[in-house]
Amino acid sequence: MRILAVDTATEVCGVALWEDDHITAEIRMSQGKTHTQTIMTAIEAVLEKGRLAPNSLDAFVVTQGPGSFTGLRIGISTVKGLAAATGKPLVGISTLAVLAHQAPDGTPWVCPMIDARRREVYWSIYRRQDNALVQAAPERAGKMADVRLGGEGGCLFIGSGARLYAQALQERWPQAAHLADDKQHDLRPGVLASLGAQRLGQGFTEDLHRFTPVYLRPSDAELGAAQEGRSQ
Repeated sequence: MRILAVDTATEVCGVALWEDDHITAEIRMSQGKTHTQTIMTAIEAVLEKGRLAPNSLDAFVVTQGPGSFTGLRIGISTVKGLAAATGKPLVGISTLAVLAHQAPDGTPWVCPMIDARRREVYWSIYRRQDNALVQAAPERAGKMADVRLGGEGGCLFIGSGARLYAQALQERWPQAAHLADDKQHDLRPGVLASLGAQRLGQGFTEDLHRFTPVYLRPSDAELGAAQEGRSQ
């Protein structure tokens, strides 16, 4: 199976090509440009490396959120366009799930955390069970004070939110909070591709017309409009 995975949920744009149960090409770009300027360049580079055309792919995978409102819209609209043009299936994967599965073995609990701006984070909790990660808490958006440890035995924090609030986490839980290595905080499109391949193997695909980003909270524009409405 040949899968193209696309991630634009954070400031780093990533694309990976998955063939026959392994990654054959992977690109991550963070050059101060918008995802609109980089996403197609990254896709074309990965396909060229694999000597493939979009019609040669079997499926597409994209991060569904949470993350950057604009970034998610760009990535999802791009992949939906490719899926519609080629007639190939699409699956969406949680950004937090990808981060959790990047965590190295060790601590029994994993807390993927993404910077949500406005001094908030997107986060969830996963626990290790029978050599697998199982989601143990729903995905949430909120203040750092709302974040909780999974349970006893230590919790690994991973993602842009963990990197940003590393000091606060270690001060709050000096014994139980562990931080992933700095290079592990950025989402890897190869892991996204692997999770997408698993879902496709289970027979799951998205309804192309109903597939939308998962934001977890209103956008700044929506909040501004609501506040303006209340003030009138």
